[in-house]
Amino acid sequence: MIHAGAGPEPVSGARQTPIFQNTAYAFHDADHAASLFNLQTFGFIYSRLGNPTVAALEQRLASLEGGRGAACCASGHAAQVLAFFPLMEPGSRFVASNRLYGGSITQFGRTFRKFDWHCDFVDTEDLAAVEAALDAGVKALFIESLANPGGVVSDLEALAELTNASGAVLIVDSTLATPWLCRPMDWGADVVVHSATKFLSGNGTVIGGAVIDSGRFDWGASGRFPGLSEPEPAYHGLKFSETFGDLAFTTHAHAVGLRDLGATMAPMNAFLILLGLETLSLRMERHCRNALRVAEWLEGHPKVAWVSYAALPGSPYRDLAAKYLPNGAGSVFTFGVRGGYEAGIRVVEGCDLFSHLANVGDARSLILHPASTTHRQLSDEQRAAAGAGPEVVRLSIGLETVDDLIRDLDRALAAA
Repeated sequence: MIHAGAGPEPVSGARQTPIFQNTAYAFHDADHAASLFNLQTFGFIYSRLGNPTVAALEQRLASLEGGRGAACCASGHAAQVLAFFPLMEPGSRFVASNRLYGGSITQFGRTFRKFDWHCDFVDTEDLAAVEAALDAGVKALFIESLANPGGVVSDLEALAELTNASGAVLIVDSTLATPWLCRPMDWGADVVVHSATKFLSGNGTVIGGAVIDSGRFDWGASGRFPGLSEPEPAYHGLKFSETFGDLAFTTHAHAVGLRDLGATMAPMNAFLILLGLETLSLRMERHCRNALRVAEWLEGHPKVAWVSYAALPGSPYRDLAAKYLPNGAGSVFTFGVRGGYEAGIRVVEGCDLFSHLANVGDARSLILHPASTTHRQLSDEQRAAAGAGPEVVRLSIGLETVDDLIRDLDRALAAA
């Protein structure tokens, strides 16, 4: 969290990673320039492809997740596009959990169709359904380690066994867990994505995304991923899997993905995320401790129908949380208000200390009614499957004094 990816800056001796607010980088000579453009030498050419501040963040995130390499980009949604870009072609299919953040369901189910990429949504708790969906040719399975908004814990090891047997790539969005609570690659994930906007930065100041590669997937084994295993015309027929081995995916993300999609992370944002990462474990410990207290209190409230938090004794995900999230079950969870849609809205509007906005992972506690906001574009059936029904309120528990948070919710529930 503190040292990976950055030491003292060699020219000035600055101990904190500088903000390299820079567009392009001087070449030593013509041969050096040619070798960089041919991917024969690693280095910096132009900040759309790579920047020293961003590179320090990439190395730190790869180290935290136990990955081989990483590519940072402009947002969490950009990270999802960047993750799929080397894998997909027109007409390609992938499978995704139906318990995802509403924006991801919309991105996969609607926007990706414009690329002629197609997604089949399945209940990933039904392993037989997942196995049936992972038929020949399916490129990937996309899940969240800790689902937004419902706090559903995915059975990473079982799902990794299914993708490994089918030859598909397991992509895990681990935004809500962070590498402090869960490292999906330890359980067989091939690629991990993050919205660095959330807990990694931790204070609601930046937008950013990251794609981390395990380096373990054999891209040339099946012929299913020609973007990585076949000659790349833009680099004189170079084959990424053959030339770069376990860095093939990460190199492609920079040399092709960021080059052509242009979803580059700003160096100032990388700097702020690096600062946030220095206190990640301390923050997550407080987030989780506060969240458990609030969830336990809500369980006993007469106006609350149910609470979905994996650390509670009655949660169906408690055993999975103990296995995959031993340091805590996160701080984003949902509860159901008696009275349905209108009551849920009144609770959200009745809070003073909780901020009503569409984000999670802030130092401040946040509250949202997903059915009227983040999951509004979905059908009733999709909202129900995603854990965002009409009575659902989502909380992102921050770092405040927990008794103050409970008092705020108590007033809001009384008013509702």
